[in-house]
Amino acid sequence: MQPLQAPNVGTKYLVYRFGFGHNFSFTHWVANAVCLSEPFMNQNSPSTIVITGASSGIGRELALEMARRGHRLGLTARRMPLLEQLREEIHSTINRDIKVELAILDVCKTDTVGAALHELFVRLDGIDTIVVNAGANDITSIGTSDLENELKLIETNLSGAIATIGAATTHFLARGKGHVVGISSLASLQPISNQAAYCASKAGFSMYLKAARIELRSKGITVTDILPGYIATDIVKGTDISKLPFAIPAAQAARQMARLIEKKVESGVVPAFPWKFVRPFLGHLPERFAHY
Repeated sequence: MQPLQAPNVGTKYLVYRFGFGHNFSFTHWVANAVCLSEPFMNQNSPSTIVITGASSGIGRELALEMARRGHRLGLTARRMPLLEQLREEIHSTINRDIKVELAILDVCKTDTVGAALHELFVRLDGIDTIVVNAGANDITSIGTSDLENELKLIETNLSGAIATIGAATTHFLARGKGHVVGISSLASLQPISNQAAYCASKAGFSMYLKAARIELRSKGITVTDILPGYIATDIVKGTDISKLPFAIPAAQAARQMARLIEKKVESGVVPAFPWKFVRPFLGHLPERFAHY
């Protein structure tokens, strides 16, 4: 899973428990086969998509993948130089004619999120989809000096996400349609030691998305909740996520996410194997499995 971008249930223990961990070459082959079966190019009409947290990790790879599929893009992050590098890469290696607009956005400054996004929406002549991807993760310990870090995770992953969804929904209500995509985590389903704040933030985010889906469906707005497992990024310093069971590269995750987004599914897990089959057990495991 993606600890660290979607921590898991002590995945390596879970994997062996279910008998998946004894032949990694086979499981990796299956995961790659599933990925290769996905359509590479967009079969739908190109749309305009805003992706938050696009300067690195999943957000960056998703921006590249959506550009390959022909979508117009609005990309946000705190670091403009990285966004500019990404836009240059899109124009030089994928398609120089794709519209890519950039905006600085710090989702923790919730009082500025609405204005920043609406200015971007205007430059894009309106948008069809927003991918609420900006997030953070860290290993934390309860009852130590980690309170500031824990509250920062809640602020980024939950408060910032709610502010982003609110701004996009205002835009979609005026247009009469839209698509909200939240990048949550499988950690929203399973409590994990030393990840209490992260798990809580993602559980809250997923529940918010579910409630939003019920509230906004009749207003023409679709809501998608994507739950990543272990995705190989540098979201947690000092942790090599690529060595965790069933971890996949961010580019591979982006291809699977793009397919889910274009299909406008209500909820999906990435990678599908094995987490689609393990998902029903998450949240019901004995405590001894809730460790890395």
